[in-house]
Amino acid sequence: MADELRQELINRHLITMAQIDQADIPAVPAEVDSYHSLFPLEPLPPPNRIQKTSNFGYITSCYKAVNSKDDLPYCLRRIHALVFAYDFHAGGETMMSRHFNDPSADAYFTKRKWGQHDGPLPRQHAGLLPESLIWAYIVQLSSALRTIHTAGLACRVMDPTKILVTGKTRLRVNCVGIFDVLTFDNSQNNPLALMAQFQQADLISLGKVVLALACNSLSGIQRENLQKAMELVTINYSSDLKNLILYLLTDQNRLRSVNDIMPMIGARFYTQLDAAQMRNDVIEEDLAKEVQNGRLFRLLAKLGTINERPEFQKDPTWSETGDRYLLKLFRDHLFHQVTEAGTPWIDLSHIISCLNKLDAGVPEKISLISRDEKSVLVVTYSDLKRCFENTFQELIAAANGQL
Repeated sequence: MADELRQELINRHLITMAQIDQADIPAVPAEVDSYHSLFPLEPLPPPNRIQKTSNFGYITSCYKAVNSKDDLPYCLRRIHALVFAYDFHAGGETMMSRHFNDPSADAYFTKRKWGQHDGPLPRQHAGLLPESLIWAYIVQLSSALRTIHTAGLACRVMDPTKILVTGKTRLRVNCVGIFDVLTFDNSQNNPLALMAQFQQADLISLGKVVLALACNSLSGIQRENLQKAMELVTINYSSDLKNLILYLLTDQNRLRSVNDIMPMIGARFYTQLDAAQMRNDVIEEDLAKEVQNGRLFRLLAKLGTINERPEFQKDPTWSETGDRYLLKLFRDHLFHQVTEAGTPWIDLSHIISCLNKLDAGVPEKISLISRDEKSVLVVTYSDLKRCFENTFQELIAAANGQL
């Protein structure tokens, strides 16, 4: 596996397994409904906090937790009265923290006297995001909106603080559905009556996100800065990007649709598709290298349940006799060989080769030597496989109460 991918997967695993010491943070409960092992994903609000968040109008907090029903990690978003459970994406960060946490980027936008052409025009993309990255984001976000709108619903949280970035450029929209619950009006005859209006608001929100990315600054989406922001886009980016932003942010005589921006994306859609397919190919190649690991691990796990078992069916010598004795010697052959000088002989390829031969049950013969070196037993891998399978099935039958 490529080092970069391996490190990314290891980091995700470490984040997924992270736990807190309950004594250090007593404010975090041990369990919430069927969820346990809660781990804060954001700084916890102080106990005496009164101010509410700007997004939902309520105090919120966010945790990773494990569901006891399926043993999978989830992201719990707590609106202090309700808890929403979402898929957990280890290592994800918000678009806000990825792209809008640098004060110097804001300064680039705010300090220049836009509209006055006496100074030099900014260098192409100076301090700005590559246009290819912005289009990659546009394709994913518009695809998310298209899926939501096609279902007759609205996103309502298209905001840099609620868009997650995983890996280099993969986006996911977080916290969908919360507004639908918080603002639900039971007195309305048709809860979907305002959905078209909310969908139009989604498109405006998408336009603001794209404009902020193009300016590399949230200042650009403030009403008083829109003209400056569009000038910056005109100077540094393609007319397609400018037209897309204008379409999303300008009042139209008819209802806008997310499908209308597809012609502006144009052939760039194929660029994103090709990149995704290439990424898929790379991961598939790495997966092919690792695909045998699970099989070998299962062999070792089964072998571990047999070897050195203190007692079975009230027989303390069970693991030292019969077929089990052969498997004990095979375990020594795998892991405990020494050189002529008496030092450990460790060869990973030897271990893998022997396990593969055991799994296949090949007719090749193998010499197994007792620990006192007084006995040498010559058996085939097919004999060992028969011993191995029969013994493990005996354990399974006892575990299931069939013996």
